[in-house]
Amino acid sequence: MLPRLPDWVAGHDISIPENAVFAAGAALCALHLAQKVDTLPQALWRARLALSASQNCAQFAGRPESVAQMRDEVHLLRPSETPGPAGAILQAWLRATERPISPASLQRALPHLDKVQLDGWTAPYTAAPIAGAAQLVQAILTDLPRAETTALILADSALSHALGWQYMVPLLASGLHRRDLMRCDTELQQACARALVTSARHALTLAADLTRKADALRAVAPKLRAKGAHPAVSLFLAQDALAPSRALVPVMSDRAARRFCERLVELGVVRELTGRESFRLYGV
Repeated sequence: MLPRLPDWVAGHDISIPENAVFAAGAALCALHLAQKVDTLPQALWRARLALSASQNCAQFAGRPESVAQMRDEVHLLRPSETPGPAGAILQAWLRATERPISPASLQRALPHLDKVQLDGWTAPYTAAPIAGAAQLVQAILTDLPRAETTALILADSALSHALGWQYMVPLLASGLHRRDLMRCDTELQQACARALVTSARHALTLAADLTRKADALRAVAPKLRAKGAHPAVSLFLAQDALAPSRALVPVMSDRAARRFCERLVELGVVRELTGRESFRLYGV
């Protein structure tokens, strides 16, 4: 059973600073326990949270692209191509969540940062986790006022690392508002605490939904006869969206990959995400 936020969290007025910090602590504890549930497809969960974070960061940057357009820019990308500005935001978040937290993984997600910048901003903060993450957001946006994506990726990484999590879980970026990023010091820390309560509720609901869907996919997996079915199922349990002709071709032919995805849709364990007749994307 996945944990959920205690009922008393909803009863607290998180506009009151003390309540917000207390409720955020309970929310982070619930998320900590959720990550210990074996049936939760954690890589897929982080990828979907990265999608939500990207949507918010794109809005911060004034980008008009929808989630569907951002997905297209990343998942239909050819090896020699680079995504547009909105797709680059999603790509950065996905890369930040794919590998364990480390300077190398952060450099891969944020290649525009030089080592000096990255080392300076990822130095351990002595403050408590939420306060430290807020200080990091403030420091980066003071130096780079339009670098919301950079600030929030590094802050969420610092928060996850401080909590002892191996991988970064996108939380702050999904719960903060544009006006929150203009706050400083204590006010920003309080905004981060409120954001964590909101985003944790979404993350736990998403975890429960994905666990049910992953269980359904695992249940039909033994019945799939296609060559490469097992590694293909593993990919679906790890990625937000897959283009058959790109993601699955290493384990099966192009035609077989399309048939395999259509079969999973017929079985009700995978969705077609675009509504198009061509250049389709599929996901749990």
